[in-house]
Order: sequence, then structure tokens, then C-alpha cells
Amino acid sequence: MIVNAAVFTCSICGEPSANICAYCTKDACANHRCERCKRCSDCCECDVPLSAEEAIAEPELTPEPLAEVAPFTEPQEPLDFSEPIDLSEPTDSTEPHA
Repeated sequence: MIVNAAVFTCSICGEPSANICAYCTKDACANHRCERCKRCSDCCECDVPLSAEEAIAEPELTPEPLAEVAPFTEPQEPLDFSEPIDLSEPTDSTEPHA
């Protein structure tokens, strides 16, 4: 079964929208949703409203530096897999976990 993506419409202008107002939870397009407070233009209480350029501008994404990875080192002693290991009883003096 193929389901089409839901298309919501801005409660202010009727254009397609993918956001909701953080205050009244109505659908709001990018032109009618404040990026500062995440409210629609009807609910926004910011001192200075957004301009048209601010609503369209995308935030700059800076890549995060990659984590340092320790280089692979060979084991000190080669592992011997020629004999099976008996796991029925502990091999050292420590008690098994409960």
C-alpha cells in the first residue's frame, strides 16, 4: 500500500506548510512562522517582526570534526582457537554474576 505524504495548509494564507505554531498549534507556512519564538504571525510577541529575507534564509551548517580514532594494533599474544573452551564452570576464582 502506498500512502502519500500529508499536505498541511497555512491557517493564515492557505499555502502548503510543514510547521505548526508553538503557541496555538495551528499550521503556519515559513512566511507566517517566526523563527525566533516558533509562533505564527498571529501569536508572535517579538519586538521586531521577521523580514521576508529572514524567513527564507537557511541557517549555515558547519560540519562537526570527526572523532579521533585509535589506530588498530595487533594483539600482544596470538589467540589459540585449536581447543574448545569449557564454559560450564568458572575458570578463575571470581564468582559468577547472579
